[in-house]
Amino acid sequence: MRTLTEPWTLGGHRIPNRLVLAPLAGIGNWFVRLQARRHGAGLAFSEMVSSFGLKYGDRRTLDEYLRIHPDEHPVPIQLFGHDPEVMREAAAIAAEHGADMIDINMGCPVRKVVKTGAGASLLDEPDRAVALARAAHEGSGLPVTVKLRSGQRPGELTGIELARRLAADAGVAAISLHPRHASQQHSGEPDYALAADLVDELEVPVILSGGLSSDERALEAFDRTGADAVMLARGSLGNPWRFERLLGLRDGEPTQGEVIDELRWVIERAEEHLGVERAGRYLRKFYPWYAATLGLRKRAAEPLVTAPTTADARAFLDRLSSGKAPALAA
Repeated sequence: MRTLTEPWTLGGHRIPNRLVLAPLAGIGNWFVRLQARRHGAGLAFSEMVSSFGLKYGDRRTLDEYLRIHPDEHPVPIQLFGHDPEVMREAAAIAAEHGADMIDINMGCPVRKVVKTGAGASLLDEPDRAVALARAAHEGSGLPVTVKLRSGQRPGELTGIELARRLAADAGVAAISLHPRHASQQHSGEPDYALAADLVDELEVPVILSGGLSSDERALEAFDRTGADAVMLARGSLGNPWRFERLLGLRDGEPTQGEVIDELRWVIERAEEHLGVERAGRYLRKFYPWYAATLGLRKRAAEPLVTAPTTADARAFLDRLSSGKAPALAA
């Protein structure tokens, strides 16, 4: 019987298990990836990085999005864009900054990405998509993987057809498949039967994404599809202990003390990454995830989720750990 604890090989790299952190746009920076690895993830993809931002030397793109921690290798850097020559240069820059693999986003359904000709729009342009994957490999010399959707609209299988071409004509090292069409965004039931058919057909590894919001669903989808690995996304935010549970390294949810200590670690890393002032703003999207894991009701969580500074967030955690803040657990 297959298990998530089995090692496998991706692009020549030995991956210790079959749990992967998804490329989370606006979230998956170095310390989020490092956190997933600390809790057991075998691999963690970077957030989406603009190929044009790299080509034209945007300072924030270079200094923040390409920052890699020494303990997180091997690390795939995910790029997005529509121009093969720009992708070639961007992939080379990512390699120079320490990327071990290049992942190309061909599934993002967000309008501001799609309207540029990137993301899910590439499902309708297979020739361009293949050219992008080839250019990324030629520019970087690294293994290239691609993340895509099953199609743009209901009933379409353009993503499945593209996966075949990327494997046969572009020599990609793996396909990450989210078996929902792009117009579904993140709603509706993923078509895991479709994913299973692709796994059977392709000779390259297939990583499964989409709908893996609980431990039970992740295990069921892994078994049902035969995928080489499963990719956790939103289901791991604020709860990296999910990796440990799926690997059999722990039972049950974390204690309040564990969650508080983990959030303190996150705050410290965010300050290291962005500076104290920016970290205070950036972490406001993180706090609700940890409040949910803590089991706090809305009123009890309000001082944390609206904390204007990291000092305010720490003060709340101090009160909570000392029993001076009303927990009001759900």
